[in-house]
Amino acid sequence: MNDAKKSTPLGGKLWISLIFFGLVGQIAWVVENMYFATLSQDIFANSGRQDLSYIVTTLMVIFSAITATATTIVAGGLCDRSGKRKPFIAYGYMAWGVTIMAFALIPMRAEHNLLWVVAAILVVFDCLMTLCGSTANDAAFNAWVTDVTDPTNRGRVDAILSMLPVFAVVIIFIGLGSLYSAQNQTNALFFLVLGAIPMITGVVALFALKDRSQAQKIENGSRFSDIFYGFRLAVIRKNAMMYITLCAACVVGVAQQTFFSYLMNFVIRTLGYGDGFMIPVAVIIVGAAVMTGVCGALFDRLGRKHFYLPLGGLVVVGTAAMYCLQFLQGAAATVVLYVGGVIMMGAILSLIGALTANFRDLTPAGCEGRFQGVRMCFTVLIPMIVGPLISMCIGLDAMGLNGADFAPTYEIFLAASIVAAVALVPLWLVRRAK
Repeated sequence: MNDAKKSTPLGGKLWISLIFFGLVGQIAWVVENMYFATLSQDIFANSGRQDLSYIVTTLMVIFSAITATATTIVAGGLCDRSGKRKPFIAYGYMAWGVTIMAFALIPMRAEHNLLWVVAAILVVFDCLMTLCGSTANDAAFNAWVTDVTDPTNRGRVDAILSMLPVFAVVIIFIGLGSLYSAQNQTNALFFLVLGAIPMITGVVALFALKDRSQAQKIENGSRFSDIFYGFRLAVIRKNAMMYITLCAACVVGVAQQTFFSYLMNFVIRTLGYGDGFMIPVAVIIVGAAVMTGVCGALFDRLGRKHFYLPLGGLVVVGTAAMYCLQFLQGAAATVVLYVGGVIMMGAILSLIGALTANFRDLTPAGCEGRFQGVRMCFTVLIPMIVGPLISMCIGLDAMGLNGADFAPTYEIFLAASIVAAVALVPLWLVRRAK
């Protein structure tokens, strides 16, 4: 089947809703994925327990992934049963903002006898934030996106949506990054301001967002059967290619999560950029956004099938280039950092966008919400458990328990490159099916 067809126009209002609500969701997720991890790492580094920087970051990511997946499975089923997405999005965003603000209560240094208490608070707060965010974004918003798009325009839509985390990082770094510092006694203002963004967005959603008029309301069966619908063997057999697509996204996600939680501190501490980290990060972000935008425009014009394997190969090359930085100096290291970083992040974002669009194409009508939980298992739960465990083992081995100052090691990118190479197998199967 050739997936290149004349694209169905979406209209300006719909594009605005897609980008606005998607961007705010990604701003909140960037806080969770990068700043909550960085906050944890900085707290325990400041407290003289560098080993806990790895351990607590890993625990936060794993429990957050479990919470996100379980929440999306339940909330997705409720979305399909009600036939509505708007209430879940609006009230979920409001609660999301409140839970982000809760991190304002956590100090940047912990007393020795309170280290594990602080660790527990970080994990619990992160899970509460994830529960609200997954209801609003992972379950309801993603089901709504599937409702309002079709196979002719999803390549472009999902490529643009996959770019939004990049723009979210830019917005936070440039607009609010100065409010956060590892040396502050508290970063209360940073989290209060960031929490206000999704809270206000939830109010806007009540008036601006519209559900698809023909959305199907599921009335037969039970809520319990809705929750586990996508995990039935008969359903898996009937939709085998959808699950192979998710397997490909899963392996790419593991590669990304092997380094993603440590990316900021890798540039700041390992590469030694310190406060000047925004320059290389900005170059990589803008370059990755351009690359993803170009790929998104070509997906619907030429067909996504032509891009799966080349993008998979570029992920392998980009992550390997970051590992090789340890052997370079001066201008050569700078060039490889910028070019390799753009290739790495641009290829990951573009590939995830293409695979997400293929997943939407293959989602059975009327099951858009219920299959979001299945998607989360493959794209969040497994990657966010396996990836951080890999990086934790590598990091602890490199520094030794209670060893050197915390600085993420280059080997996490070598591991990411090896994992990304494995993704070429399911990517080939997806390509062949097209």
